[in-house]
Amino acid sequence: MKDKTVALILGGGTGSRLYPLTMDRSKPAVPIAGKYRLIDIPISNCLNSGIRKMFVMTMYNSGSLNTHIKNTYHFDMFGSGFVDIMAAEQTRESKDWFKGTADAVRKTLSRLVSIDYEYALILSGDQLYNMDFDQLLQDHVEKKADLTIATIPVKEKEATSFGIMKVDKACNISDFIEKPDKKEVKKWQSDLDVKYIKAKKPYLASMGIYVFNKKIMNQLILDNPEATDFGKEIIPLAVKNPDLKVVSYAYDGYWADIGNISSFLEANINLTGFLPEFSLYENEHKIYTRARMLSPSKFFGTKITEGLVSDGCICHAKEIYKCVIGVRSRLGKNTVLRNAIIIGNSYYQTVNDLDDLPDNELLGIGNDCYIENAILDRNVKVGNNVSIIGHKSLEDIETDEYCIREGIIIVKKGAYIKKNTKIGVKKRVKASGKS
Repeated sequence: MKDKTVALILGGGTGSRLYPLTMDRSKPAVPIAGKYRLIDIPISNCLNSGIRKMFVMTMYNSGSLNTHIKNTYHFDMFGSGFVDIMAAEQTRESKDWFKGTADAVRKTLSRLVSIDYEYALILSGDQLYNMDFDQLLQDHVEKKADLTIATIPVKEKEATSFGIMKVDKACNISDFIEKPDKKEVKKWQSDLDVKYIKAKKPYLASMGIYVFNKKIMNQLILDNPEATDFGKEIIPLAVKNPDLKVVSYAYDGYWADIGNISSFLEANINLTGFLPEFSLYENEHKIYTRARMLSPSKFFGTKITEGLVSDGCICHAKEIYKCVIGVRSRLGKNTVLRNAIIIGNSYYQTVNDLDDLPDNELLGIGNDCYIENAILDRNVKVGNNVSIIGHKSLEDIETDEYCIREGIIIVKKGAYIKKNTKIGVKKRVKASGKS
């Protein structure tokens, strides 16, 4: 089955909820866990499942994503495996760009004509999970399904953010709704296993992972040319069609949808724990990425409590607590980092650079800094004695150097934060009441 499967990985839209991390990169190109990018997750799941035919559909800010894929995924010339880019393009048939997930597949069907496949595995490029797609495909075939939707149990407050379906004991999907309203969400409970009921997770949410029989996918997409999105249009049409068998594949592992800044920070910080739900330390289910051939990181008196530190870092920091530190990061003396992501640097400054530049113009974080509840994008320069402290009371704003979203401070890619700058620091109030 896996030899007869092609994976279509959707590059996503503008990624506005992950801005400014998506200011000049697509969502799947956003760095995660220090040394990886989000696109590495679905591709690695495919490779670990024996699926070797993959297309990544891109449109917005796809330059860095294309470069990453080109530099990372090289296959044996004697094999049939590939990871290929399907970029949005204007043709004689259509002058439009991709209008949605289903439209992206529709506009690239001509590229699939030469591929020998029976099943299409539709994946998202902005999720964190570890799934054996071979088991998913076997379940699809054993149940003689036309369409299989991977599902995960969720709580009521989460249900309004996903596509929710009603499923019977035989895993057949009888009804589907995209992001139900709070007033009607209770109508969409399914009869699930007792352990999910006890966990107050009676709703089955779509993971945005689908297996289509080739003929059925082409039929649904081509017979409904106005339908541009899988979740909002194609899936409901399939569920309502009495001639099609649509089933649920219940997934019981860790899955995180990296939809906004807070979920991005949370997913990264969770990886720093002793036994995180998503493990990067597997013998068989490896996460693949670009091999940079960097030296080991080195530390000078740093106390690290739950830190995930990538290759090539030079760290003089005083303390790292629940932080993800990206490749080639430079952290100055007496600096404290808590609950933060440092995406790292694209290159090293030479010894001559270090001699010629003042301390507050070096790549990385300077001396005597305090960083908390923040994300520092790639190639930032943070001067000495800088405080960047995110907290819930902060309002959303944007400047040339940083953004505040959901109380989290994001320093933009390549930004320069001058020495002695204070961002998000609450002013102390004197006893008289005057600040």
